[in-house]
Amino acid sequence: MINLSLVIIIVISINLTNCLECYVCDNQEENAEKCLNTIKTCEQGEDYCLSEISWGSTPYWTFGAAKQYYVSKRCSTMEKCIRYRSSVMPLCTHIWYQDWKCSECCRGDRCNYYIFSGSKRTTATLSLVSSIMLLFILYA
Repeated sequence: MINLSLVIIIVISINLTNCLECYVCDNQEENAEKCLNTIKTCEQGEDYCLSEISWGSTPYWTFGAAKQYYVSKRCSTMEKCIRYRSSVMPLCTHIWYQDWKCSECCRGDRCNYYIFSGSKRTTATLSLVSSIMLLFILYA
């Protein structure tokens, strides 16, 4: 009987310690501060971390508003992650003059620390490339 009690305690301990942790944030302007410091223990059944990066104007319309990155991270189930990713990835164009959105799913504690694009260096590079393309079009 002692062996059965020990097995039950071990199984319960494994289930309690087997919770996934993901970084979480919502529409942050870069992958910094809140997106790298806020960690959530996911709910039971949420076995993936989902990251999203979007490029576009501010949420409210402003004439001539500059485009920028928005980063969101959260816990997800595998089904929701796959469904969301398949709905978003056709919009993942990385075209500087259009709004776009990309997502990524990963599995493992805090696996969504990094995002696949959107650093300040990438923003500066996109701005430089877009300026060169504009000059080429104007003077060609």
